[in-house]
Amino acid sequence: MSNFTEDTQGLMSLYRMMVLTRVFEDYSEKLYKEGLIRGGLHLANGQEAVTAGVCSLLSLSDTLTCTYRGHGAVIAKGSKIDKLFGELLGRENGICKGKGGSMHLTDFSVGVLGSFAVVGAHLPISAGAAFTAKYRGTKDVSVTFFGDGSTNIGAFHETLNMSAVWKLPIVFVCENNLWGEYSPIAETTSTVNLVERGASYGIWSEQVDGNDVLAVREVAEAAILHARSGAGPAFIEAVTYRQKGHSARVDVGRPKEEVEAWMLRDPIAQFEKVLLLNGISQIDLNNLRDEVDREVSEAVDIAMSWPEPSRAALFEDVMV
Repeated sequence: MSNFTEDTQGLMSLYRMMVLTRVFEDYSEKLYKEGLIRGGLHLANGQEAVTAGVCSLLSLSDTLTCTYRGHGAVIAKGSKIDKLFGELLGRENGICKGKGGSMHLTDFSVGVLGSFAVVGAHLPISAGAAFTAKYRGTKDVSVTFFGDGSTNIGAFHETLNMSAVWKLPIVFVCENNLWGEYSPIAETTSTVNLVERGASYGIWSEQVDGNDVLAVREVAEAAILHARSGAGPAFIEAVTYRQKGHSARVDVGRPKEEVEAWMLRDPIAQFEKVLLLNGISQIDLNNLRDEVDREVSEAVDIAMSWPEPSRAALFEDVMV
C-alpha cells in the first residue's frame, strides 16, 4: 500500500465508497438470482479501488462515462443508489425511468454521461465532453473507464489519437482485469502492458496497482491535474481483477487457482489493514459496514415500492 497523509475522515470516506459499491453489487446479484433484475448484469466486485480512488478527486461538473460493468463508477460519481436500484429493477423512478437497465445508466445531475453496453463506444463520448470543456474554458475534465478489451477497438485508437492532437482534458482509465469476457488478455492483445498503448500516442501514461486505492488515488491525482491544467490527456492502466464472472449468469474460462490468488488481494481487505495501522478500530470498520448495509437495504425497499413504467412510457424519450 502507498503512503497516505490524508486525515482519518478522508481514509474512511474512501473505505465507505468501496464498501458501498461492494454491498450494492452483492444486493444486485441477490436480486438477479431471485429473478427481479432482468437482462444483463455485470458485477464489479474486486474493482472498487479503481472507481473510488479516481472519482474521489472529481468535481460535480466533471464528466464521466463507463462500461456495462459501471455500477461502481456511477455510484462513486454521486448517483443515488435507490434510483440506481430502481433502474436495475425496471421501475419508473429509476435513474433512466426504468427503461435502460443495468448496462445503460445516465445521470446528468452528477455528470454521468452514461454507461455503455457496446465495448469502447463511450470513449468518443468522453472526448466530446472534453472538447466542450476546452472550448468553453471551464477547466473541467472528462474521465472514461473502460476494460482491457476496449484497447483493441478502433474507437479506442481514434479517440486517443484525436485527444492527443487536440490536447483534450480527458483521463483514460483502463480497468485491466486481465480478461475480455472469456478470453485472457495475452491471447487477444499484442502487449499485456496496456500503458504502452497510451504512451504510443504521446499521452502522459502510468500503470498502477488497481487493488490499492491509495496508489490509484495518487496516480489519478497527477493524471487529473495534468489534464485539468491544459497539458492534454492522461492514461492510467489500473491492473485489477473481477472476482465474479463476466456476467452474473455465467463464469467460464478462468483458472480456479488464478481466481483464488486474486481473492487474497481483495482491495477492501487490503485497505482495512491500512486503516487499522492508521489508528482506526475494527469496531469503527464494523459499524461502517453495518451502516452501509442498512442504507443499501433501505434503498432496495424504496426501489421495490415504485411501480413499473406505464405502457405509454414506452413511447417517451425515443427518436421515432
